[in-house]
This record gives sequence, C-alpha cells and structure tokens, in this order.
Amino acid sequence: MKSFDKVYGLVGKKLGHSFSKDYFTKKFSDLNLNYSYQNIEIDNVSDIIPYIKEHKNLKGFNVTVPYKEKIIPFLDEIDMTAKEVGAVNTVKIYEDGRLKGFNTDVVGFENLLDKTTRLQDYKTTCDKEALILGSGGASKAVQYVLNKKNIPFLIASRAFKLGVRSVELGVSYGEINRTGFSPYSIIINTTPVGMFPNVNECLELPYSTIEAQHVFIDLIYNPEETLFLNKARLKGASTFNGMTMLHKQAEAAWEIWRS
Repeated sequence: MKSFDKVYGLVGKKLGHSFSKDYFTKKFSDLNLNYSYQNIEIDNVSDIIPYIKEHKNLKGFNVTVPYKEKIIPFLDEIDMTAKEVGAVNTVKIYEDGRLKGFNTDVVGFENLLDKTTRLQDYKTTCDKEALILGSGGASKAVQYVLNKKNIPFLIASRAFKLGVRSVELGVSYGEINRTGFSPYSIIINTTPVGMFPNVNECLELPYSTIEAQHVFIDLIYNPEETLFLNKARLKGASTFNGMTMLHKQAEAAWEIWRS
C-alpha cells in the first residue's frame, strides 16, 4: 500500500454523494504532492478521536452532515467565525495534536451568493425576506452571511432550531404552503433532501407559486440539478446549485491546512 506524506479527509456518516475526494485528489496531483484525501465515514462523531490517534499522518479534515455542530465539543479551539456561526466544517490538526475548527462554508456561500445575477437588485430595491430551508450546520453558515450582508431572512425548520446571530422568528413549512413563495425573494435549500442517491425527493412546498423574479439556491451539488431546482427553473426562476460553494470552501480549507 502506498504511503503518503500527509493525509486529509472528509468526516461524515454517509459520503457517497461527496465530490470532495475527487476535488482534492486532482488538486494534489496537479501540485505534484504526495498527499491523499480520504472519505472517513464514522457512525458517531466521537469516533474521530481514536481515528486521529491511529492515523498519525492525518493533518486535517473537512466535516459534513450530520457532524458540523456535533464536532465542536471534541475540538481544542475554534476560530471566531466558526464560534459565531455555531458550526465547523474544517479542522486543522497541529503538530502538537491540537484540533482547531474553522468554518469555510461561510466563504463558500458568500461567493455563491455574490454569483447570483439578481443579488444587487435584491439588495437595493427589494424589501422581501430571504427564506432559508433547514436549520442545521449549513443553514447557520447561510444565516451568518445573510446577516453580514444585511439581508433579512426567515428560517423554515421542523425543529425551529435557530442559529447564533439568527433572526428571532421562524416559519413552518405549513405556513409556506399557505402563503406561497410571494413573500420571499431568495429561497435557499440547506437540507440534504434531494441529494444523491435520493434524487427523486424534494421538500413539499408550493412550487406552483414560483415566479420569474425568484432566485432559488440549493447547496446540494450532486446531482447538478436537484428536483427542487428543476421545479424552480421550469417556472422561470433563476437557479444556482452548490458547486461554487464546494470549490470555494475547499480552497479556503486548503489555505488553512497549508498555513
């Protein structure tokens, strides 16, 4: 078996959907680095500690669902942005064994949001709120960015679990189905519903009320177009998947690991 100078990875429960391994494997090859990037599937977030002890050349890892929030108690420290967000998606392992958490999802989503062609019009002329679907770790990063850009928003969540620096109000999926999408301008799916391999699934929402001025964002990138985005596109809305976010957060993670 080939040995590597350094190993990085992605920590999650089920990782068949992820493109991160392919992305970093290509990057390491392009840079002519004897590094490896591995999928680290664990059934409980606490399993990461013995895994690190057994793999001495593991120097850092990304974190995905469902561990972005659960990983925090196992870290020695987290940076200020991750602390404010309340979620971690990147961990650096220092030479002395310290684990420090960061949130590069913020960088990724900010780049994705800036890519939306109607964002400037939204910021300057529209007083409608954004709607965030889901309240997990990815949602918290989205909340952080929208707060930073002074874009008002509501969160739709079955649990109504709101993040740090979040608005005080949530909205139920039932209420969205009663009002339709007209009260909102940007609709952002942060849930894993519709992600590979469950590509025929989507949230039960009033898609018939979508209008051409709406912007639909899905943080999922596999498949390239989820059923959620497909329904929006067919109604004339602008649609964006999570591929830009994936690439930008990965590059930000790489800068942290190599610093």
